[in-house]
Amino acid sequence: MEGGPHKADKTEFTECWRTSWKTPYIMRLAFSAGIGGLLFGYDTGVISGALLYIRDDFKAVDKHTWLQETIVSMAVAGAIFGAGFGGWFNDKYGRRKSILLADILFFIGAIVMAVAPAPWVIIIGRVLVGLGVGMASMTSPLYISEASPARIRGALVSTNGLLITGGQFLSYLINLAFTRTKGTWRWMLGVAGVPALIQFFLMLSLPESPRWLYRENKKDEARAILEKIYPAHEVEDEMKALEISIEAEKADTQFLGAGIFSKVKSAFSNTVVRRGLYAGITVQVAQQFVGINTVMYYSPTIVQLAGFASNKTALALSLITSGLNAVGSIVSMCFVDRFGRRRLMIVSMFGIIACLVVLSVLFMQASSHAPPISAFESNHFGSNSTCSAFLKAPDASSWNCMSCLQSSSDCAFCSNGNNKYHPGACLALNDDVRGLCRSEKRAWYTKGCPSKFGFFAVLLLGLYIISYSPGMGTAPWIVNSEIYPLRYRGIGGGIAAVSNWVSNLIVSESFLTLTEAIGSAGTFLLFAGFSAIGLVAIFFLVPETKGLQFEEVEKMLEKGYKPKLFRKKTSEKASDAS
Repeated sequence: MEGGPHKADKTEFTECWRTSWKTPYIMRLAFSAGIGGLLFGYDTGVISGALLYIRDDFKAVDKHTWLQETIVSMAVAGAIFGAGFGGWFNDKYGRRKSILLADILFFIGAIVMAVAPAPWVIIIGRVLVGLGVGMASMTSPLYISEASPARIRGALVSTNGLLITGGQFLSYLINLAFTRTKGTWRWMLGVAGVPALIQFFLMLSLPESPRWLYRENKKDEARAILEKIYPAHEVEDEMKALEISIEAEKADTQFLGAGIFSKVKSAFSNTVVRRGLYAGITVQVAQQFVGINTVMYYSPTIVQLAGFASNKTALALSLITSGLNAVGSIVSMCFVDRFGRRRLMIVSMFGIIACLVVLSVLFMQASSHAPPISAFESNHFGSNSTCSAFLKAPDASSWNCMSCLQSSSDCAFCSNGNNKYHPGACLALNDDVRGLCRSEKRAWYTKGCPSKFGFFAVLLLGLYIISYSPGMGTAPWIVNSEIYPLRYRGIGGGIAAVSNWVSNLIVSESFLTLTEAIGSAGTFLLFAGFSAIGLVAIFFLVPETKGLQFEEVEKMLEKGYKPKLFRKKTSEKASDAS
């Protein structure tokens, strides 16, 4: 691993299976640590469905968009601090204790959310699980990498990424399973405590990372662990490799300085590293500003915006997006080394932009073709049940469902009893009126309107995920593991990861506010614009790192990277001048 990136190809996955079969202890290590990735995926995905029922239980959440966004995004905010704190804790106390602490945070956070009597308590629980997510996101793959044989290391680390997307898919299944259970969202959020508890007890029986032990001068303990992982004739070579690696790490610390600020300053003052950071930060920010986590965090809400009123239906259809995301991770593992990181990202961005533009058009059409509001239908439930904004509007005769929902946070649409696409009622948003509407077998809409375009919107969301997952879903992380010189790999990857989490926070904290301010169509069109900017930035700033050693990447960045198209033009001008 020290000489360059270690790739996980088909041969390696076969070797991984053979080695794990011969030495089950290796798989036990990887699986136990990998539960952290599963928890990471579960806690970031489960809120999308739980939010639908939190809105039903707490009217303040239903009425205030910023409160919904805060509940969702506080896990991301916690992850930013968790990742920073986790880096220090990893070095100070070891990988194993870091995973144990993350499990404690996951478990306490899950219990706090499950028993929360008010929205602010849910937010505290989300911050706690966010801290756990931040620690797990960096510690689990690190532990797996340091406690597995070099020849299958890439394959085992890749399974952590697969478990993250698998955890997101599991969260949607759990959400769907608890839709008819008393306490709905409390069970959805509280279940996360179970795998955290399982991992905690599994990790108690497992050793510390041999690399960390060696660095702490516990060489005999490190050797004892390596003897369980490697054949006897390979142990001595691994001990020598550890010695060389630790000495290089100490030399880097002396060169870069011990403090975080001195390391950041040193990174940006180095031309090669600075160019690497331009590429690394670009792909990480682009990954978030294509809007992926609006889909992963708010998928059921988006499905409701597309015209599906039922919470259960919204959750069932959202399984498509999370399932395709997990499948995309597998596709990426198979093709990223064959086609290259840069090419996959560029093709991925073209698909993302196309899907977002078409989604925007579909939501625009859905809005303009929303069912009209009928005064007769509205009065059918009594004047006290009709939305006050509709009664006071001077142009109420021109209102449709979307006008009703956008006019006030206190309005809802009750569909026509014969056909949901026919004129319906604009009613006051409260539990009594909702009960009257549903008692007549009518659908109750608070986010989106009945639409014949809804099914196509869900299909487009699926295509969006198919475009995103194999390229922009995984390639940015691979690029960041390869783009920096060896001694700057840690600090460079850390800076890029923070940029990813901060971008994630900005997008997740603003999505619902944007849909209220400029509509669903405008929001997706805005993400398409950000994606186009990201595509241009990737084209000009991000080189191909497939199959290159760190030294080759360094030489390429030292010269300054230019796309092939512009390199040809430059060379032609130079030859003409000569």
